[in-house]
Amino acid sequence: MPRVLVVEDDPAISSMLTLALRFLDYTVIEAATGREALHAARRSPDVILLDVGLPDFDGFEVCRRLRAAGIRVPVLFLTAKNSVEDKVHALTLGGDDYVTKPFDLNEVAARIRALLRRCGEPRAESARSLRVGWVVLDLDTLEVTRHGRPVRLSATELALLRYLLDNAGRVVPRAAILKSVWNHDSQSESGVVETCIYSLRRKLGDIDQSLIRTVRGAGYLVRESPPEDLGL
Repeated sequence: MPRVLVVEDDPAISSMLTLALRFLDYTVIEAATGREALHAARRSPDVILLDVGLPDFDGFEVCRRLRAAGIRVPVLFLTAKNSVEDKVHALTLGGDDYVTKPFDLNEVAARIRALLRRCGEPRAESARSLRVGWVVLDLDTLEVTRHGRPVRLSATELALLRYLLDNAGRVVPRAAILKSVWNHDSQSESGVVETCIYSLRRKLGDIDQSLIRTVRGAGYLVRESPPEDLGL
């Protein structure tokens, strides 16, 4: 199912859009601030519905940072502003379409379908990869690149990286990693996790833990986006 990132700080509008899109069989990712939107954009959405009026920085700035980071996900702006200048500004920054509030849900759905048709082939490819910061895992070929250059990983390191990227943005306990990657239940074997994490960091150039962070007493956290990528 296509993935739609809904960036809207008004709970009522966000809930309405989410319910409508799920009814139409879209997978919905929600964000209420510009900062949340930049993180969520790393989860490979196929379309972004982006409100202009956000509490931290506006949707125009979100779009500018996405495009500066090389993220080409189609962006459909949602806003109460309807001047020609605002529309031109949105499209100049890299937006793909523009809907003013109050909007009709049927119109929003139609514009999403149009963006998916227009950008379907490139997005189908990128949806088959996981990217966090400078690391990309191609899910079809299982090739890993770091800053665009290939990285040779063992089968276990590859499985570990896949699990961590699948859970980017949340703390993953060592026990969960043991169970998923090694199919072990015993905490006494958790040392194997630390060893493999160390090797993975070394190969990915992550010695400073800017990508894979150790959360003391809890496990590991893969940042959805290192701060230098999106200006966070």
